[in-house]
Amino acid sequence: MRLLLVVNSFASSVNARNTVIVHRLLSRNHDVEIVETNRRGHAIRFAQDAARRGLDGVVAFGGDGTLNEVATGLAGTETALAVLPGGSTNVFARTIGMENDPIAATNSLLAGLNDDHISPIGLGRVNGRYFCFHVGIGFDAAVVAAVERHASLKRWLGHPLFMWSSATTWARGYDRSQPQFTVQDLNSDAELSGLFTVVLNTGPYTYLGNRALDLAPTARLQRGLTAVTFTSLQLRVLGSAFLNALQSRPAGNIDGVIEWTTSNNIRVTPSHEEAQVPIQVDGDYLGDTPLIDIDYVPDAVRLVWPGNLSEPGL
Repeated sequence: MRLLLVVNSFASSVNARNTVIVHRLLSRNHDVEIVETNRRGHAIRFAQDAARRGLDGVVAFGGDGTLNEVATGLAGTETALAVLPGGSTNVFARTIGMENDPIAATNSLLAGLNDDHISPIGLGRVNGRYFCFHVGIGFDAAVVAAVERHASLKRWLGHPLFMWSSATTWARGYDRSQPQFTVQDLNSDAELSGLFTVVLNTGPYTYLGNRALDLAPTARLQRGLTAVTFTSLQLRVLGSAFLNALQSRPAGNIDGVIEWTTSNNIRVTPSHEEAQVPIQVDGDYLGDTPLIDIDYVPDAVRLVWPGNLSEPGL
């Protein structure tokens, strides 16, 4: 197969040594080009160019942000998407059954390619940008923004930086005193006000070390989108949701958290005139916006599943 290997050398788990090994392994039985990203949006353009040239697949070797850009560039084309874990968390790669070590994951990817374990999956889409596993609105996005303000530390501190940013944002970086936005399900006209919403294309929401944090256990690929909205950010609510997520129990069972399943057509607007809402997509902060439209796109991209799965696609 003709493959393009897109490498984010700034990602937490990517280094010169494992990049060389990954490239050599892939090149044993495939024609592999290699490119490196050096700015935001670069991987989108690399993926779009690969699809225009008719390459068989693009391998995203970086964090979830790199994967998101490659998926966005390939959506709606015949060029397949493949993923290798190179970030600090690697939510999507682990969700589909990849090992968290890049070399071991490369061997699983090669087995998937050899067995032709390639099938289409649906993606979420927010304001025209695709997402693989989730989009976060409100408090969650404010936390990601705080993490990115210390991007130089992210490679070395990872989860401790995220936890510190969560605490400082909760304490003084986000208005918790009143609802910040309204979520509307355009298919049912249901509405609710909230402080934090995550719309999931699959679960878990993230990982804490080796432990999955599963806010909505029924959220899985090919089932459409699931929205989980926090109407309160009291420590009691956040603590209960965290414990439930560790045990794969729905956060929606908690007072102060509401879950909507099959939320495939959602609009989010600020609660206050001329305000804007922060948004993050697959772990990357995209800024603040006055209007957020989210929908589900079936069969958006062809995914290469790891060869260690007995039932790819489930």
